[in-house]
Amino acid sequence: MSKIKKGSTLSRRAFVGKTLVATAGFTIVPSFAVSGLGYKAPSDKLNIAAIGIGGMGFSNLKQMETENIVGLCDVDWKYSDRVFKHYPKAKKYKDFRKMYDEMDKSIDAVVVATADHTHAIVAAQAISMGKHVYVQKPLTHTVYESRLLTNLADKYKVATSMGNQGASGEGVNLVTEWLANNEIGEVTRVEAFTDRPIWPQGLPKPEAMQAPDTLDWDLFLGPAKHRPFNEMYTPWNFRGWWDFGTGALGDMACHILHPVFVGLELGYPTSVQGSSTLLLADSAPNAEKVTLTFPKRKSSSKLKLPEVKVTWYDGGLQPNKPEGWPDGKDMNNAGGGVIFHGTKDTLICGCYGRDPWLLSGRIPNAPKFRRRVVTSHEQDWIRASKETSSNRVETASPFSEAGPFNEMVVMGVLAVRLQNLNKELEWDGKNMKFTNINADEEIKIIMEDNFSIHDGHPTFNQKWTDPVNANKFAEELIKHKYSFPDDIFTNKPQK
Repeated sequence: MSKIKKGSTLSRRAFVGKTLVATAGFTIVPSFAVSGLGYKAPSDKLNIAAIGIGGMGFSNLKQMETENIVGLCDVDWKYSDRVFKHYPKAKKYKDFRKMYDEMDKSIDAVVVATADHTHAIVAAQAISMGKHVYVQKPLTHTVYESRLLTNLADKYKVATSMGNQGASGEGVNLVTEWLANNEIGEVTRVEAFTDRPIWPQGLPKPEAMQAPDTLDWDLFLGPAKHRPFNEMYTPWNFRGWWDFGTGALGDMACHILHPVFVGLELGYPTSVQGSSTLLLADSAPNAEKVTLTFPKRKSSSKLKLPEVKVTWYDGGLQPNKPEGWPDGKDMNNAGGGVIFHGTKDTLICGCYGRDPWLLSGRIPNAPKFRRRVVTSHEQDWIRASKETSSNRVETASPFSEAGPFNEMVVMGVLAVRLQNLNKELEWDGKNMKFTNINADEEIKIIMEDNFSIHDGHPTFNQKWTDPVNANKFAEELIKHKYSFPDDIFTNKPQK
């Protein structure tokens, strides 16, 4: 890997170009594997570095304090100051590439909790260096990036986990076991929702502001298109802006739809359609509805798996309460909920799969076949990181599962962003492309709504983007074509 000179500054183009080119040829193994055993005793401690520490990264690190926290990296040192103070012995960085360069041999594992749009480049480089990785949800910003991390994790045999902590909870276990035991019969329809967003969305691009000295704005932008700083973008609010986040769907579906993906053994959807409140070019809408259709599947249990439609709501929208719903019972459980409509009964659970119950009131007694995590989601990843790849018990959300699952989630985001095509979109999951967007179709999106009232009448003076080819626009959303050599993408997705 090319070294970064002390005191040097890099353009944003160089930032991402150097990052992605560097990852293609790594053969470095973790420090604990030097002996050739590839094993670290449970009593020995991992050396953990974290990138993106001001928000959920700090929460994750608090669950990892049984280990050595050796490196901390964040582009915003004001937001991260309390974390630096909490771990005074850890080395501090703004640029994760510099951390990787200087601390390579000192790091066994990496936590990634940056904004969504940089998850893939930070995690891919760590995996290619032979580091175990824990990546916050959503796993990646795009479908292709999810496929990439799935393949890299398989290639380098590192321990991986996405930060959807409900995967380690009892609720997901019970939902999966009840479905496998045919407790509610065949499921052809699922409805799910969240009460998010709780951050600003549905906004036009704000005016330029001067970035604070404590924030390296170019490093935050990373692979995203250049735009002037505004305090509306970061910290935390990045979720509502398309270039940096994935809206309420990307944020919360990784928690709420996980028992659906696992319990119904979903794979690639065959079609999707989305609608929303006002769709803007830069910001996710205030509320969305997305329906994904999955084909008939072969089951690993006695459950029959016919075609199923999974419908998602956010922004305060909820599905209708099914017949027999208890009067006065709130459908929202810890931020959302799921309804599995079966031919024999109806199964309901909350966010993270928590508190599953049957509408009939019956309490299932299904065989327990899923592994129980008795520590925490983070500690389970630490446990897996200390095991050899040949004898490793996978985490509750390894990239082999989290990658395909995240593809489903961010593909739903595509349906919202492509809704102006006014059609149900057919999806070829294997090849990651839509098959029914015509070659000459164009799409344009509102940039500013400019709504006003004149003499009691609503008036719109909308500003639209220029029309662009719909296929090219969709391809860019599936796999960002950044303006630099993307050699890391030579790790071809599996067919």
